[in-house]
Amino acid sequence: MGEWSNGLFSCFGNIGLCAITYFVPCYTAGKNAEAVGESCIKYAILSMCGPCGIYFSAVIRGKIREQKGIDGSFGNDCLMHWFCALCAFVQEAREVQEGSPGGQAMGRE
Repeated sequence: MGEWSNGLFSCFGNIGLCAITYFVPCYTAGKNAEAVGESCIKYAILSMCGPCGIYFSAVIRGKIREQKGIDGSFGNDCLMHWFCALCAFVQEAREVQEGSPGGQAMGRE
């Protein structure tokens, strides 16, 4: 198993993504879900629903970890989204982007 390509606090490595996530976190959450085969709209909405949002965001983080072969646990994923949700969304999005052709996972194909 591996590690994340980008650290949790390396948000500023992609300023555009950082800004989008800061102002419209549900967009990044939905795109992260879409990257692992889940509904963009459904998870964009669910990710903003308080404690339920932490759970659903952690589920998507777990799927990204599984897809990319990254070590971790569901409990840790919940903690990341409880204390640092915006940073976690950016970290996940950057991980997904690096694995996609042309690095454009946040746009429509």
